[in-house]
Amino acid sequence: MQTGNLKRSLNLWHIVLLGVGYMTPMVVFDTFGIVSEKTGGHVPTAYIIALLAMLFTAASYGKMVKIYPQAGSSYTYTQKTISPHLGFLVGWSSLLDYLFLPMVNGILTKIYLTALFPEVYPWIWVVAFVLLMTVINLFNVNFAANFNSFLVFFQMLVIVIFGVLVVKGVMGGEGTGEVLSVQPFIGPHMEVSTLITGATILCFSFLGFDAVTTLSEETPNPSKTVPRAIFLTALIGGVLFVTASFFTQLFFPDVSRFSDPEAASPEIALFVGGKLFQAFFLAGTLCGTLASGLASHASVSRLLYVMGRDQMIPKKLFGFVHPKYNTPFFNVIFVGSISLVALFLDLVTATSLINFGALIAFTFVNISVIVHSIRNKSFRTIRGFLSTILSPVLGAASVFILWLNLEMSSLILGIVWAVIGIGYLLYRTKWFTESPPLFHFEKAQ
Repeated sequence: MQTGNLKRSLNLWHIVLLGVGYMTPMVVFDTFGIVSEKTGGHVPTAYIIALLAMLFTAASYGKMVKIYPQAGSSYTYTQKTISPHLGFLVGWSSLLDYLFLPMVNGILTKIYLTALFPEVYPWIWVVAFVLLMTVINLFNVNFAANFNSFLVFFQMLVIVIFGVLVVKGVMGGEGTGEVLSVQPFIGPHMEVSTLITGATILCFSFLGFDAVTTLSEETPNPSKTVPRAIFLTALIGGVLFVTASFFTQLFFPDVSRFSDPEAASPEIALFVGGKLFQAFFLAGTLCGTLASGLASHASVSRLLYVMGRDQMIPKKLFGFVHPKYNTPFFNVIFVGSISLVALFLDLVTATSLINFGALIAFTFVNISVIVHSIRNKSFRTIRGFLSTILSPVLGAASVFILWLNLEMSSLILGIVWAVIGIGYLLYRTKWFTESPPLFHFEKAQ
């Protein structure tokens, strides 16, 4: 079967917006109530702490993609730097994150639209969502990137209008009663321990900035473009989160107005702008699930492509690129088919499967930077030590705190998935007597 190659047609902002879309800017409103309750009304400060923590890991991704400008992300970095066997297991674990996020977005879409149109069978929304994501990703990555950009800009528009309505309300006596108040950032009852607890929850909002590395083979000069894209994705996402949470905290200094702080998003929109804005707000939320689903679908298709190209999974199926559309055609269809499992999952179960894979990837990318630095003795200068030892150590430490707060269900399901991966690797390498096949990227250029 004739196979093509991934086409280098994405520019910097295509990649950045795909990453921001993956992160879902509107998620700030979903987590606001519970984090405001835990931090005593200081969500923006907790977001700043979370952003600083995640930037260390973003820096590690940036360093590794300069060295290995390939589409495999944490799988490739661990494989090349530490061990091919361990690289496979990291990639296998990362599949949890990438495979289940489209399902989560499908479930969220079903929840949102069923609330609006209760007369429609819920399964129809899941099938429609999966079909839309699959079709868009099948035909040319630029079309998917442009559609994603529209979805992200619409979310930004919703946030801007939300900010204007908040200012109008606060000037009219709502909330703090003062637009330039520092109360959302610092207050007399603020505690470091509660801020860290809140930041730990909010760090999971940043999952997705790493997904841009899976597009390394679809942009010119990836060793220059992708590190910039990683940093900009994390930074822009963080600025959006801090800004939106600041305005929200101005209007809601505490959680007393919410009937349920864990599901405060609809009430936030209703109190700030009334029922008309609430409908517009819901449209923005729906755009968020579509953008995240689109980006995650594209990302996992590329990860499967690299693993197939490396012959870690069947190459004829997963290593195929459509000669006309320059997309991993069968992988996109495969991911779409798997995403239909969302018909049978609830939101809690699907979400619990995501975090384990993401934390595995974050952990080993930081470790890969350290190992590469020691092996190449690049830590001997002060600058080298700060960037290749201290920075990834701080990144790994931040991720370790997230591990400590991971739900037991996520840990158990993740371990079960990892054990299945170990079993497959044992079979594939004949009980580790053979090395996993490696793809020599340089020969493919």
